[in-house]
Amino acid sequence: MIYLKRKIDGFLREWKQNPDRKPLVVKGPRQVGKTESIRRFGAEYYDNVVEINFVEEPKYRLITADGYRTSDLIKNISRMDPSKQFTEGKTLLFFDELQEFPEIATALKFFCQDGRFDVICSGSMLGIHYSRIESNSVGYKEDCEMYSFDFEEFLWAKGYEDGFAEDLLEHMVNLTALNDAELSVCHGLFLDYCILGGMPAVLREYIVKGTFEGSLQIQRQLLADYEEDVRKYAEGMDQARILNVFRRIPLQLAKDNKKFQISKVASGARFKDYRGCIEWLSDARMVNVCYCMNYPELPLKDNFDETKYKIYFADSGLLVAMLDEEAQEDLRANRNLGVYKGALYENVVGEALTKSGYGLYYYKREDSTLEEDFFVRTARNLIPIEVKAKSGRAKSLRTLIASDKYEDIHYGIKFTGGNIGYENGIYTFPYFCMFLLRRYLNRAYPV
Repeated sequence: MIYLKRKIDGFLREWKQNPDRKPLVVKGPRQVGKTESIRRFGAEYYDNVVEINFVEEPKYRLITADGYRTSDLIKNISRMDPSKQFTEGKTLLFFDELQEFPEIATALKFFCQDGRFDVICSGSMLGIHYSRIESNSVGYKEDCEMYSFDFEEFLWAKGYEDGFAEDLLEHMVNLTALNDAELSVCHGLFLDYCILGGMPAVLREYIVKGTFEGSLQIQRQLLADYEEDVRKYAEGMDQARILNVFRRIPLQLAKDNKKFQISKVASGARFKDYRGCIEWLSDARMVNVCYCMNYPELPLKDNFDETKYKIYFADSGLLVAMLDEEAQEDLRANRNLGVYKGALYENVVGEALTKSGYGLYYYKREDSTLEEDFFVRTARNLIPIEVKAKSGRAKSLRTLIASDKYEDIHYGIKFTGGNIGYENGIYTFPYFCMFLLRRYLNRAYPV
């Protein structure tokens, strides 16, 4: 099976090179490639890798029977499987599917203090158990968030080197338009990425076959697996409500007003009854929640209304897989996004912002038509971001920049299907440049 380069590869190498490294906890949604990347890293950098999967081998939940000290755990693991080798300084312990046995996090303190073995933990539903993991290991671990492929990783999978992204970044910083050939190639690649999403199983099939054949079936199986996770892990909650919310995201994103309305989920549904459902889906990393700001000003933290929000899929390919049959056929055959064009591009931008480490915020002024899709911040500025399915006029964006009411806003960014440009405080970039936003802001507006 081919291995597709991931950004976590570099992170793991840097972690290994740190002499003061702590046990590492890799969080992320199911099937985004966590296990595969950690296994490959372990095989390359360690003489021995001791992998314990708490789903496939539940007997290993007994290794803490004598306590959580490193020597006791090693002794009990060796008893269960004498073939596992523990060479000090050359062994990686990999605890996978940590969500099935979060109690093992208590041992991270002892592994950290002991220092003889490196430890990596991973799991697909850690968010909903994380309070237990955090309380058992605070100060003795490092966290890492892993997502499905972003567009840059997709480019790597297609054979493009780092210089390709660097060249795009230079165009952005210098505000030089791309030529027609560059624009055509990049738009084509990005549309393929939008259709496929970033789940490794889908992309690997696409890379091997060179076509979309089988991609929809894999995406739909992933959706079925996600729904099975809801049934398995949603303890003490109304599973039907969580699934109702999850299944209705595409329809609500297709509206002009993309704000998620609980009243549209079920007859008589109220926010207070569904609040936990939204949090559960977010904690499970199945969705990204974008909150409405109280007012477009800094700071962003706590400056939002938790009862007003939009919900995006954490991977846009899963949104595509939930579209109706006609939209599916048109999308793959004719590359026509139809009525879902605005929804898909907005989802892709929200996904890219999340994968770049940004929180998601929008603004809708109640007494006017003023509305902005997203906001990010630098040290000094609040930056409104507009997502346009077509290269239209950005009235709200221009108002936010020009008005004296919004002191933290001095310029804005618009992502469209067009080229690179600048006019009246608005920087325009193609969608496919979205993954470079943080690097662009660091270069163009350094602190």
